[in-house]
Amino acid sequence: VNLTTCRAVTAGVLHRWLGVTAEGVPEKLGCANLPLSHRQRELCRKKPFLLPSIQDGARLAITECQSQFRHERWNCSTTTEPSVFGSELTSGTKETAFIYAVMAAGLVHAVTRSCSQGNMTECGCDARLQGSGSTEEGWHWGGCSDHIQYGTWFSRKFIDNSVKNMSTSRGGYTLVTMNQHNTEAGRQAIDKTMSTDCRCHGVSGSCAVKTCWRTMAAFERVGMYLKERYERSVQVSDRSRKKPRRKDQRLFPVDKHQLIFFNKSPNYCLEDRRRGVAGTRGRRCNRTSAGPDGCNLLCCGRGYNTHVVRHVQRCECKFVWCCYVQCRRCESMNDMHTCK
Repeated sequence: VNLTTCRAVTAGVLHRWLGVTAEGVPEKLGCANLPLSHRQRELCRKKPFLLPSIQDGARLAITECQSQFRHERWNCSTTTEPSVFGSELTSGTKETAFIYAVMAAGLVHAVTRSCSQGNMTECGCDARLQGSGSTEEGWHWGGCSDHIQYGTWFSRKFIDNSVKNMSTSRGGYTLVTMNQHNTEAGRQAIDKTMSTDCRCHGVSGSCAVKTCWRTMAAFERVGMYLKERYERSVQVSDRSRKKPRRKDQRLFPVDKHQLIFFNKSPNYCLEDRRRGVAGTRGRRCNRTSAGPDGCNLLCCGRGYNTHVVRHVQRCECKFVWCCYVQCRRCESMNDMHTCK
């Protein structure tokens, strides 16, 4: 199988699912009319009650990706194409790794949340811990623990191909196994960011006994966790390329929680429609910041334009008897900087 075919196969499953975000109400459209692969469509027919969660998971992940990278040169921009992320899905960069991880995590989160809310008959709360605990310490497991096992199972079934993951016995990864490693890292992020919540019971709030349960973190916390993994991602060797291995590339399997990539990222400074790079021209920057959102870094040294923006809002509001609110109309002039 040549590299072009491999890239088409590995991106196909994810990019078709991403197209669900642009569709209408999924239950009304039906499985046959959604942009899914054949395998996903079959799974959809067997479990149509999961359609809202599939759409919610994709939207949740894209929104969080754009939030985490809103100040970066690559701001997780999307396109009108069915693939949503364009060629970024097959570029093998750190950004590719993050996309696959956050999409898998978003699906786990959405399906698990639906289970816990009692929206599905096939899954519910995780009752495996109930009844156990520590009598001496005055607490026991109860409540509704989030059942991430079901969400994780469905995410693997829906996204991953049948190719075995983590195979480096022949030296290096393929694009398929690299992407599968990163989707699994995304699922593990849900587990790693879970917390234990407890409620007190006792006379006058004495907290003599506590009922505890396991709950998923808000998806913003999962996004922050994956962004940290993105910053510390590991470059691995690409088995499909017959080039000498770099000294800093790993030969041994990496930790399942780490994100991995093949290729160094472009600088994302200039627009490249062929590669789906939007560039930073016209992006708003912070003149006083030394971080990635600062005009020097975000504008790639090209300089920036300054515009004066008039902002009008209601202010000094007070209640007048009876019965309305009276406000002044306040104006302010602010500088706005955009990259050249």
